[in-house]
Amino acid sequence: MKRRIFFSGLFHETNTFVEQLAKPSAVKIARDGDILNALGDDSTVDGFLQTASDYGWEVIPGVDYRASPCGPLADEVFETFWEEFLSRLQKALGGGIDAIFLILHGAMATAKLPDVEGELLRRIRSTPGASSLPIFVVLDLHANVSEEMARLATALIPYQENPHTDARETAVRAARHLWKMWAQNQKLRTHYLHSRLLLAPPSTGTSEEPLLTLNRMARSLERSAGHLEVGIAPGFAHADTPDTGLTFWVVSDRPEMSCSHSLEMLYREARILVHELKPTEWDLSEAVQQIVHEKKFPALLVEPADNIGGGAPGDATFILRALLETSLEKCAVVINDPQAVAALQTVAPGQTARISVGGKGSSLDPGPVDLEVTLVRLTDGRFDLEDKQSHLASMRGSHIEMEPCAVVTHRNVTILLTTRPTPPFDLGQWRSQGIDPEKLNVIGVKAAVGHRRAYDPIIRSSYTVSTPGPCSSDLFALPYRKLRRPIYPLDEE
Repeated sequence: MKRRIFFSGLFHETNTFVEQLAKPSAVKIARDGDILNALGDDSTVDGFLQTASDYGWEVIPGVDYRASPCGPLADEVFETFWEEFLSRLQKALGGGIDAIFLILHGAMATAKLPDVEGELLRRIRSTPGASSLPIFVVLDLHANVSEEMARLATALIPYQENPHTDARETAVRAARHLWKMWAQNQKLRTHYLHSRLLLAPPSTGTSEEPLLTLNRMARSLERSAGHLEVGIAPGFAHADTPDTGLTFWVVSDRPEMSCSHSLEMLYREARILVHELKPTEWDLSEAVQQIVHEKKFPALLVEPADNIGGGAPGDATFILRALLETSLEKCAVVINDPQAVAALQTVAPGQTARISVGGKGSSLDPGPVDLEVTLVRLTDGRFDLEDKQSHLASMRGSHIEMEPCAVVTHRNVTILLTTRPTPPFDLGQWRSQGIDPEKLNVIGVKAAVGHRRAYDPIIRSSYTVSTPGPCSSDLFALPYRKLRRPIYPLDEE
């Protein structure tokens, strides 16, 4: 008999330190049949749909809400989602379903709900007919996993790579785990441990410590202890919630002692590795001087404090100001500034105009830069990912919309102005706008780790710089109020 799977998604990484609340219009909604149209778009939804088709499952589509990382969404957004979700779930339950499959982020928060995913799972389990159903959940690697999430889900399956090159494959893996559970009649539970360790986003790359060693341990434990999944989430430090931080869990049908032992091994190793971390960021002016001296082009100036992929506005002017003051030629930055784009709509290519650029999204920025610019081109901002495994595919699929864009120049700097903040995770962002990033000398990048897969193959030098911003790597500078203490490094032990 054909298995029937109810599918929905709720995906938002919430930066609670961003000053502006997200607008409801930031949420993109797919319902019912629109969800099925994601087949082939290289997203996590596509990964699940294709695998479900391979197994001959019938997918019952519910509702999918998602927004790019930004400040908190209003509580009403979650309540509206829940109303839609519940009505579709109840209808599906009436026709009979075998499991619920969810694609969540794991670090979503609203003003009243610091653990949106935990609350969602609690409400699902309280729905008549759903209390004992298998619930399989795909999570972003930056999830702030709570004990409630682990207790209520049958299985939490996280991305294992940062940059997130394996997002689609994670959904495939989760669906295969669901099939295996049925095929082998497994009685799965999710066992959980919070490490009481807090990692700044630049320390969450999986090609570096501590994640490099911890991921190897997790895969080894899956083989040696026979666990279905050993999950690691370094968390999202720019969310002020009780559960923020590095977490571990084991999805297994093995005895409690075996699961606890695996978690304890990861915990002990993590404590050692995190205490040995020595993250460094350059002073911006010193980094620029080093680039001038070394002339290893293209060179990156990476700005984690304005990390678009972490919910920052993407309009900080620090790097722009620094490049305008140098003698370096062929420099470029991306600034998210809908107002500047709108102001250029009546300007013809080749003409000049005075506009106010950036500095509008955070009080930590020195403010807009007034420039006389030459318009190169106006575009609709659409592009397809050059790399279908791009970190960006985990968020938006392979068809990207930056919305109306303008390319302008001022002396030595080319500025790509966007209407929608778009993380710099794919070189198609530049090439679609007529700019070859490989021919640039210096590129300003508003990211922490997710840019590396795209940029590392084309650059000769990279400098991560320290600037003020809502995604600052200086965890001591963030005004935590809800975070459960003690936690390292904010508290020594």
